[in-house]
Amino acid sequence: MFLWGGGWSALKLLTPYVSMEVLVFWRFFIMSLSFIPILFYLKQALKLNIQSIQFIIGSTLLNISFMIFSYYGVSYGLAGSASVIITTLSPLFTFILAAYIGKKTIPQKQLLGLFIGFVGGAVMLHISSFELFLESGHLFFLLCALVWAGVTLLAQYSHAHLHPIHYSFYISLTATILSFFYALNSDLSSVFSQGIEFWIALLYLAIFGQSIATTIFFVASGKLGSSQTSSFMFLVPVFALFIAALVLDESLQVHILLGGGLSLIALYLINTKSDKNS
Repeated sequence: MFLWGGGWSALKLLTPYVSMEVLVFWRFFIMSLSFIPILFYLKQALKLNIQSIQFIIGSTLLNISFMIFSYYGVSYGLAGSASVIITTLSPLFTFILAAYIGKKTIPQKQLLGLFIGFVGGAVMLHISSFELFLESGHLFFLLCALVWAGVTLLAQYSHAHLHPIHYSFYISLTATILSFFYALNSDLSSVFSQGIEFWIALLYLAIFGQSIATTIFFVASGKLGSSQTSSFMFLVPVFALFIAALVLDESLQVHILLGGGLSLIALYLINTKSDKNS
């Protein structure tokens, strides 16, 4: 959770140096390379089938979209705000999407949680001021939360066909290829003229903030169970706010703390079973 939280500050540091196309390509390229020792550690043969390819393609497109929206979001807004908004709103969107796909009736307790969650979201996003909503980058953070809900559902369904680490590797590899052609007319070599701060941030974002953090999360899921492991996700915005204040000197915004707190209460209500299901 600490490694994931630091990723937002790393992305914020990178945006002034290179264009979105260049950063997206190098992030996925380095990420793909960093998975190679992890795959050797797993000692499991890579496999592919028709079902897994469909999930990989869908998740690749969503992951690229997420990276694009994140880039523009932190270019205008704050890294700490990005983490709080996306981490708290994405599970709410995931729940709604899963309920819609599964055609499930939502219990009253969870409906209350959704209501509180969207009130919290409105507070965080400054919905009351449309101009500020656009200028602060919060529109892109909202799009990130929507996209990540799709990524989450695809990842859950993909586990029946593919090992999660293999799944992440295939996504990063496919994203590298697609983003290379997308950035073909950009100056991809511009990264080699950047200084040490840029490379520390890029390597952190691609390796520590993604490959290593993801591997730790999946290993922990196998030992603790998915429900208990997922509860640690609430620490991501805490670490992100702390790191952003330390590294970027970002101040804590009252509306982000208030809205984030409401959304965390909402997530608690949504994820606790109702009396009928206890």
